[in-house]
Amino acid sequence: MTIATILSGRDQDIVSIPGDRPVRDAVAMLASRRIGAMPVMVGEDVAGIFSERDILYCLDRDGASVLDRPVREVMTAPAITVTSEEGVLDALALMTRRRIRHLPVVDDGRMIGFVSIGDLVKHRMDKIESEADAMRDYIRTA
Repeated sequence: MTIATILSGRDQDIVSIPGDRPVRDAVAMLASRRIGAMPVMVGEDVAGIFSERDILYCLDRDGASVLDRPVREVMTAPAITVTSEEGVLDALALMTRRRIRHLPVVDDGRMIGFVSIGDLVKHRMDKIESEADAMRDYIRTA
């Protein structure tokens, strides 16, 4: 199974923010959409990821004044990306190894999706459950 499989059944609307927007706008977007992270764009390129962790670390280090700084100054960069042809297990291994929870999906230099570790784990669990059901059916009918 590939990342393309996960993206195929989704709305392709990707929440992102330009790197020159203030952190306060990014915080408002995360809160209003009830999401934990989003890609930071510079033109058509993924420059980084802005997440709840970025907010916490910067507030702790610099105080509330960070809310007026541009997102590009506090985002996690560079963004670690995958292609749509990446295997789900390989993407999970990458996320575990790099200790990250979100991956922009980039094909031919263009972001086509954004996946979280939760998306990948859910997909994997659904596949395992489906395989278990098939095995139970096979045993029952054998």
